[in-house]
Amino acid sequence: MMRYILAGILVVMVAAIGFVSYRFYEMRYGGEPYGVPFALVDQNGAEITEAAFEGHPSMVFFGFTNCPEICPTTLADMDTWLKALGDEGKDVHAYFVTIDPERDTTPVVKDYVTAVSDRIVGITGEPAKVLDMSKGYGIYSAKVPLDTGGYTMDHTASVLLLDGRRGFAGTIAYGETKEAAILKLKRLAANG
Repeated sequence: MMRYILAGILVVMVAAIGFVSYRFYEMRYGGEPYGVPFALVDQNGAEITEAAFEGHPSMVFFGFTNCPEICPTTLADMDTWLKALGDEGKDVHAYFVTIDPERDTTPVVKDYVTAVSDRIVGITGEPAKVLDMSKGYGIYSAKVPLDTGGYTMDHTASVLLLDGRRGFAGTIAYGETKEAAILKLKRLAANG
């Protein structure tokens, strides 16, 4: 009789652990799509929408081409991470979304991203639509006037990680170690 009770308890415990694991996985990787619908243009002038983030894991970075340090460093890091992943990261896609579309026209964005990597897709568009998209993805950005005239942009400096269902799968912070970034990307690629 005691064996049946223990077996029943074991079955309930395994089921509970399985359910909790499933819910954690669903919350982490299978939740609602992150962000908002958008219709912008890629670096070649073709329309690009949120559907570009579906079917594969993605890295998405919001920045601007006149950025003195954070943006070029992050794009170079993204290229380095993709190369370090090798075949393990062949399905990981990378995107650079400008937060300064007034200056970052399609040709400017194309020159900027292709100078770094052929695996990073540049995205720009009408300023209001770009702003709506960036806000919808939880990205902070603001024009900051310069004493010498003109302006720079203040912005979120993290890379967003999205799974193949556009679910939020984490971030890679600016300045995070290469090892930590690659570990996150390996997890992302494995859970696609």
